[in-house]
Amino acid sequence: MIKAKKIGIWMDHSTAHCMNASTDLFEITKITSENSNRMNENAMNQGEKRMHAIEQNQQAKYFSKLTDITKEYNEVVLFGPTDAKVELFNELRANHHFDTIKIEFKNTDKMTENQRIAFVKDYFIKH
Repeated sequence: MIKAKKIGIWMDHSTAHCMNASTDLFEITKITSENSNRMNENAMNQGEKRMHAIEQNQQAKYFSKLTDITKEYNEVVLFGPTDAKVELFNELRANHHFDTIKIEFKNTDKMTENQRIAFVKDYFIKH
């Protein structure tokens, strides 16, 4: 029997903590969005539409990194305090490459690293 590859991703719109729950080592990878205050200030001077376009591009790159990580797993739980997890969940569900991957999202507050690890371990024990 093949062991399921499981990952928990705590995320907001700027940072994601990806916790591989498939091994006893419990590997954690941090992914950050390319938010640049200097770039946003320059874009603001060029207008709101330009700033919005830059923000959308940054979010697309951030979600693309998370999508690349997620496709390596069979079970995924997205959790965190913002709607970023729901936005990523919707993108993954719209992509048919993820049809065979079990993906759920859970609302949580801000958490310490130990709280995030405990959440992921508890989640996969129950599922």
